[in-house]
Amino acid sequence: MEKNGNGFVRADQIDLKSLDEQLERHLNRALTMEKNNKKNQDDEDTNSAAVPATAAAAGNPLRRQKQRQEWEIDPSKLIIKSVLARGTFGTVHRGVYDGLDVAVKLLDWGEEGHRTDAEIASLRAAFIQEVAVWHKLDHPNVTKFIGATMGSSDLNIQTENGQIGMPSNICCVVVEYLPGGALKSYLIKNRRRKLALKVVMQMALDLARGLSYLHSQKIVHRDVKTENMLLDRSRTVKIADFGVARVEASNPHDMTGETGTLGYMAPEVLNGQPYNRKCDVYSFGICLWEIYCCDMPYPDLSFSEVTSAVVRQNLRPEIPRCCPSALANVMKRCWDANPDKRPEMDEVVVMLEAIDPSKGSGMIPLDQQQGCLCFGKYFGP
Repeated sequence: MEKNGNGFVRADQIDLKSLDEQLERHLNRALTMEKNNKKNQDDEDTNSAAVPATAAAAGNPLRRQKQRQEWEIDPSKLIIKSVLARGTFGTVHRGVYDGLDVAVKLLDWGEEGHRTDAEIASLRAAFIQEVAVWHKLDHPNVTKFIGATMGSSDLNIQTENGQIGMPSNICCVVVEYLPGGALKSYLIKNRRRKLALKVVMQMALDLARGLSYLHSQKIVHRDVKTENMLLDRSRTVKIADFGVARVEASNPHDMTGETGTLGYMAPEVLNGQPYNRKCDVYSFGICLWEIYCCDMPYPDLSFSEVTSAVVRQNLRPEIPRCCPSALANVMKRCWDANPDKRPEMDEVVVMLEAIDPSKGSGMIPLDQQQGCLCFGKYFGP
């Protein structure tokens, strides 16, 4: 991989398909070596009957198991329990791994023969990409990665009802289990009551610190939204789901494509233009508004309407008049149409830390509003 003077890894130099092919070649060589070793051992047993089999095996340094990748788990230590969520390519379960409470993301790529080789290669590459990004991260506001395993025909996963064999096209990612669930669900539960400013600031700082850490590691998340943020027992926010995260390119032109979720995507991403880590800053601004208001941005607009309005009309969610001006200023700066004018995430952390939550209140519930028209339609900042 090529790095520039600033230490940013060129994402365009990461050939995930090539990496996947190398892994396949490595596995094939390992299988060939195992067969050759077995044949050599059979010959040794025939010609040296007096030599105990254990001694022959001990004397053959080539007879050993394939070395595990540093991120691989031992499937025999994994117990899968109830389903937590279902998605397009699989399910998320509760589970236990080596005595730890975990969440298990099972990726189902469909029955064999129902996908082309190119589709499977793409999905395997995406799996390797997520694992490669996640397993090296270590921060209190990033969900802890436990391990993963690539599917194999002899993979057996233990459940409460016994053991089940998994098809060779299923892989799994194991992470710490966070009992608080998704931040989005928490906000929905508090839609009418709203949150105290102290809680808003704590959650905003958790998310900002987590993103600041990712950016310091040259990682762009690319799908920052409250649905991808999880809560632990103490209501600490932790960033999750690195399915579309990638190493940041030194040249913004190397990162293009509409990646993310409607309502959180920056104008440059929606417009198919080059982008960098500042797309995460924009998404954070939307999340900050959502945490404060306990509401969804643009709930009544279609994809095309949001895309057109955000890019061409500078559409943003309306900031309630009861919002502290310092907090409103952070939102506005983060979702500026010009990426260069958006602050870095470490600057956002500093701005949020300077806000005194004791000198303001949270979003005013609708039944308590007196002359504060906190929700109109939308406005362009």
